[in-house]
Amino acid sequence: MRVVPGAAVSTDYVASYYAATRHAAPAHPPLAGEVECDVCVVGAGIAGTSTALHLAQRGYRVVVLEAARVGWGASGRSGAQALFDVAAGEEKTEALIGRENARRIWDMTVEGLDLMQGLIAQHDIACDYVPGQMHVAVKPRQVTELRRWVERTREHLGYTSLRFVPQEELRSLIASERYLAGTFDKRSGHLHPLNYTLGIAAAATKAGVRIFEDSRALDWENGDRLRVRTAAGSVRCRYLALCGNAWLGDTAPQLARRIMPVGTYIVATEPLGEARARALITNDAAVTDVNWVLDYFRRSHDHRLLFGGRVSYSGLDPFNTAHATRQRMLHVFPQLRDVRVDYSWGGYVDITLNREPDFGRLAPNVYYVQGFSGHGIVLAGIAGKLLAEAVAGTAERFDVFSRIPHREFPGGALLRRPALVLAMAWYRLQDLL
Repeated sequence: MRVVPGAAVSTDYVASYYAATRHAAPAHPPLAGEVECDVCVVGAGIAGTSTALHLAQRGYRVVVLEAARVGWGASGRSGAQALFDVAAGEEKTEALIGRENARRIWDMTVEGLDLMQGLIAQHDIACDYVPGQMHVAVKPRQVTELRRWVERTREHLGYTSLRFVPQEELRSLIASERYLAGTFDKRSGHLHPLNYTLGIAAAATKAGVRIFEDSRALDWENGDRLRVRTAAGSVRCRYLALCGNAWLGDTAPQLARRIMPVGTYIVATEPLGEARARALITNDAAVTDVNWVLDYFRRSHDHRLLFGGRVSYSGLDPFNTAHATRQRMLHVFPQLRDVRVDYSWGGYVDITLNREPDFGRLAPNVYYVQGFSGHGIVLAGIAGKLLAEAVAGTAERFDVFSRIPHREFPGGALLRRPALVLAMAWYRLQDLL
């Protein structure tokens, strides 16, 4: 079934491994009638719940409107790799906004790693966090690129926890002959994304935030006092924070034109047993290759392999996704040919044309954050903190991100996705070189 971001959706969680292993959490009622607050947040993913929590901690009265359930979108079904930097990379950011601003953004993404771990510790969020993340090379040219990346982060940015991993060592860490070399970062890691998001939402609720599920924000009226309308009610507020990303759709069409919802798919194997799972990734790191059409995988807390990739830029769920993703898994780990896949699911990543985050304002009191482009576990969390700072009157750090130039996807409503499919076909060819 094709699901279009912005259209009416089921409020049930998709049948993912994360949904099946989520912690019990209270359901939040739909909005009925009119409520008042200082800030209305649209979207209850990591960005929205982090924004709400940080605002509540500053004393603001906050309402969150969620079209489905807390963590229903990418925040609760992603590859769950917690990474520093932005998807485009610090070097490209520097080319866009200069060395000083790029360095500030880099530092804030690293701060995002600390924020994530701080939220987990402070609010006792049981989300199976494991430190350690690896990027791996499939082609000889990628080995050179990874070496250069490590050197740049050390010499240019003073970041010393990232190191190069030669092939001989890599073979002792990942039981696959596919990879030629890699990097390892001990400060990055992976977690259970839905339980992490539910944990932030619980902390926000405890701080006084009111969350309304099954309450899509349809539109809003501008002014000093905003009115955000849902199907059964409305919210009167001084500030509006749009954190729905790929799922905002017609709620904010001017933002929807600046991002492209890109489908990605994940499978979870049956439990492998501790010994067999440990043998696949001996250091328990999250792993992603550096192809354009990339694979990513990690071990789960209950000794499964979670394997994702097979990005779809067409917006159509390809036929037999579970089989296709399993075949990609077997290309990396042929020793799993006898293993059953227990769960298969997909979701949308919100990418921008330049793969840089897109933060800004639609009006003096209407803020938005979107375009995390696959780095949302960390970047969405720090985005919420920065947005809360901006609402409170200290917008300097938020505005560094807003200096990044963005363009709408070319082609208009009818041709923008076919144009992207053609462009990505070219990048797929580069993976073969």
